[in-house]
Amino acid sequence: MGRYRKFLVAAFMIVLAGCATTERVADVPSRPGITERVLVLAPENPKAVVVLFAGGHGGLQIGPNGGFSWGEGNFLVRSRQLFASQGLMVVVVDAPSDRQQSPYLGGFRQTPEHVADIKALIAWLKQRANVPVWLVGTSRGTQSVAFVATMLPAAEGGPDGIVLTSTILTDPGSRPVPAMPLANITAPVLVAHHKLDGCGFCNYRDLPKLMDKLTAVPRKELLTFEGGMNRGDPCDAMAYHGFNGIEQEVVAKVAEWITRK
Repeated sequence: MGRYRKFLVAAFMIVLAGCATTERVADVPSRPGITERVLVLAPENPKAVVVLFAGGHGGLQIGPNGGFSWGEGNFLVRSRQLFASQGLMVVVVDAPSDRQQSPYLGGFRQTPEHVADIKALIAWLKQRANVPVWLVGTSRGTQSVAFVATMLPAAEGGPDGIVLTSTILTDPGSRPVPAMPLANITAPVLVAHHKLDGCGFCNYRDLPKLMDKLTAVPRKELLTFEGGMNRGDPCDAMAYHGFNGIEQEVVAKVAEWITRK
């Protein structure tokens, strides 16, 4: 029943978007002998590129036909057509080819190899679309996005901006985002969070220790959301943590912020 519900949610999102954007799969060379598989949605004349990082272990296992073995219900993955309907080129990123077994991106998100993979992906995208490239992460995906931004300025092949949704703010098992050298980030940063996020790693009250450390960014903002539906595990995608029921509102505001002049 859970799989069927996720399918219905994904189908509903596509209908809402009213978007017939074609999805295609690409394997992007990154490190020697390694590729980064992505699912690309490319509308005509995109305003920007958004590279979407799912949470959890991040092993989407994208198939050659664009299907997912895991993560279809993730907030960003299920909202990909909504991002495309905002005139954005959308890139859903999988774990690299040498991380296609458990633990996938577990223990890998804050490594030089992960940075090298994403740097190669950004370069590949810049060759195909002369628009800004933004990294967008949700939950554990924020650990990937924030770490890459701390290690890789835009002038050195890094992202033009980042978006952190449902950010990992505390975590005894790995370094949470506020514990990273956030003063290294020099690109715009948007933070989006549900006020009632019930995940113990993402308490809304802990956001100041993230926002206060973004001292070198040219532009930053915290977008707070309310409403929607709260179902299942508070750290899962169908809870407030995953912006269940308010996806269209969240995506529209994120897209507007990214493309704001």
